[in-house]
Amino acid sequence: MIDTVTGPGAQPFAVQLKALTDLEGRYQPKLSGLRLIESAQDNGLRMTARLRELEVKDLLSLTRFFGFSSETFSLAISLLDRFLSVMKIQPKHLSCVGLCCFYIAVKSSEEEKNVPLANDLIRISQNRFTVSDMMRMEKIIMEKLYWKVKAPTALRFLRLFHSHIQEQLDAESKKILSLERLEAQLKACHCSFVFSKIKVGQNNWSPSILKDGLFLIKDGDLVCVRELVGKCLAEYATTKCSKPIRQRLRWTISGRTARQLKHSYYKITHLPTIPESAC
Repeated sequence: MIDTVTGPGAQPFAVQLKALTDLEGRYQPKLSGLRLIESAQDNGLRMTARLRELEVKDLLSLTRFFGFSSETFSLAISLLDRFLSVMKIQPKHLSCVGLCCFYIAVKSSEEEKNVPLANDLIRISQNRFTVSDMMRMEKIIMEKLYWKVKAPTALRFLRLFHSHIQEQLDAESKKILSLERLEAQLKACHCSFVFSKIKVGQNNWSPSILKDGLFLIKDGDLVCVRELVGKCLAEYATTKCSKPIRQRLRWTISGRTARQLKHSYYKITHLPTIPESAC
């Protein structure tokens, strides 16, 4: 995997961009598989786009609970979408698949000392499967994805473009286009199934950061993605949006469970709200 690097001694923007775009084709979800999910009826028997979106929101809550990085969350969603696009799973298995993708991403992106025990992940996420179930599912996921974990995520593209345009912005624009704010917008887009079908390099831009000619895609595609992102962020900002319920983010656990968890797990943070001006 080629990491994006900025600062003195870094490779030119065009070189890093080409390296990422050359890699992204190897890590794309299978479009035909995603279309099957999108067209499936929500009858409890088949995997649907709505179920996928609910699972992603649960993983976002877990990311906030443990204080994991945006890269961990973005990688987990990449793994989840890639697996769902090649394997037909029953809804009852989705929570196990989602948590396994999350755990793979955690072990790949976080420092070893911060990686929780599988049993603790199961307890905190309030799932009923066992560690053995989780280990078997993890093996299946890795085999189906050919052990290719370090995908060029949307977040990597976002950070590369953000570092590039910083040189072209005045102080006020830099405040508006803060990386923290843009990453929050990206997380909102990850929660929407429609972005699973878009190439990684197109998936990460809010309308405020997209620049014509900055990326090698057709103008029509660029406009389409900008409209999708704008619609997604507008829905995220409304009260109708099914954002994770704040009460659920507290992850109610028993005293027995709490005594068995690491002390560092007790710090619980909440899903941040994207400022209205960002939409």
